[in-house]
Amino acid sequence: MFVSTGLSPRTLEAERRKVVRKEGKQVLLLWQDGKVFALANRCPHEGYPLSEGTPGPGCVLTCNWHNWKFDLASGAALIGRDPVRVYPIEIRADEIFVDLADPPADAQRERALKGLDIAIADNDLSRMAREVARLERAGFSADEALVHAVKSAAPRFENGMTHAYAAAPDWLALASRAPAPEERLSATLEPIAHVSWDTLGMGAFPYAEGKTAWDARTFVTAAENEDEAAALSLVRGAIASRLPYSTLRPALSEVALAHYADFGHSAIYVLKAGQLIARLGDNVAEPVLLALVRSLVQATREERLPEFRHYFDAFAAWDSKGTRPIAAADLRHLSPAKILDRVVQSSGRPVRELFDALLGAAAWNLLNFDLAFDAATDNAIADNVGWLDFTHALTFANAARHLCEERPDLWPRALLQLALFVGRNAGYVAETNDSARWNVTDQKDFLSREMATLYDHGIVEPIIACHRLKVLFALEDELAAAPDAPWADTMCAAVNRYLATPQKRRHGLRLATQARDFIAREG
Repeated sequence: MFVSTGLSPRTLEAERRKVVRKEGKQVLLLWQDGKVFALANRCPHEGYPLSEGTPGPGCVLTCNWHNWKFDLASGAALIGRDPVRVYPIEIRADEIFVDLADPPADAQRERALKGLDIAIADNDLSRMAREVARLERAGFSADEALVHAVKSAAPRFENGMTHAYAAAPDWLALASRAPAPEERLSATLEPIAHVSWDTLGMGAFPYAEGKTAWDARTFVTAAENEDEAAALSLVRGAIASRLPYSTLRPALSEVALAHYADFGHSAIYVLKAGQLIARLGDNVAEPVLLALVRSLVQATREERLPEFRHYFDAFAAWDSKGTRPIAAADLRHLSPAKILDRVVQSSGRPVRELFDALLGAAAWNLLNFDLAFDAATDNAIADNVGWLDFTHALTFANAARHLCEERPDLWPRALLQLALFVGRNAGYVAETNDSARWNVTDQKDFLSREMATLYDHGIVEPIIACHRLKVLFALEDELAAAPDAPWADTMCAAVNRYLATPQKRRHGLRLATQARDFIAREG
């Protein structure tokens, strides 16, 4: 679509540069080295006018704001990252015409995704935003950018799945609720930026090849033996057979709850992997599943640590079917060993009673977290406790409930592991007299208001922002499942306190103190 600029080459030669406005576009015309060039007037970096730039030898234009330099013939960025758009020109009867037709949608898509790869590698959030906006302007869904990020970054997750994937379905759910397109884009960018953060500077950590017909029992055995290659081969076989995630989930759940695994992340990841595949489609099934399996196989097995070893005895005693009634108040201030014994004494009670008691105790712990531990600089490494140590009880409980509703035989493991969350935090609480200040009078309004803050949360670290998101969605889900649960008011107050209290994320003095102590004791 060539349109007249109203300029002749002689006029442009005399004026050297001219901005023309046509079809909603600002086009910069330049005369340099005896040639006519046409390009978008807005610098692709931050939008400053290139008409104020400085031409240089070799048909180069410099944007004076940040010294980005562009090849006038191709638009390529010689210094900087984003190319600038150039327009084809024709000289007709001594008049300059410019082709303003947009490239085909597929070409725009290719450009946006190629730029997105560069932005992810550079951890350049501004460019990520621009590329996703370009994708949407070309008529594609912003979700496609996340699909691309998941697939292209897959080999760079050294230890498998992280919250970059696990928080993604919640970010996308938040995006679907956004009242404005800017907020929708902001929420969609979060998991893309998290992928960038978690893979920044990482090389490739390829997954083992091989393909074996899916067999649930064989998979569970391979994962238990930490045989990643065998476990991956079985999952590749499932993918090749187009088995739905729902077919794999029971075995994945069993592996996740076979141990007090990875501070509860394993159970959370199994739930969220399924939600992400359901949202983005089967084309992300392979990268998500391979990452999930790696994380499950490599997961720490914390019940083997000295303070949690009583878990084995408690699990063995579960079938005693103790009938002692249980409530949240019964579980406060108990060590891991004592809380396990107390839960076993009620193992014959209804699952919901046990679950509510444990979640209520976790809520009380969260509401009464002693912030002195968060601020401490002379504590032992084992006492480096912060807010996320407490919030994980809720997010683990939420995931475990979903997994155990499908596999009820896993409830004993899930409940005893939830007890370990409560017990491990018991030594870091200090009951205060001002807890009433955090009471929430309208739960739905509280959730809606706090979720709205996530569109513009201002938090640098993706892991901290996504935990706020995860906690809110887990709380919303648990309240929907049991609106009259005995822990509801306490948990809402606890989450309110957590969200309202700034987190100290850099412990410089603590780090230095612990490093000196470590080296002094080093053999």
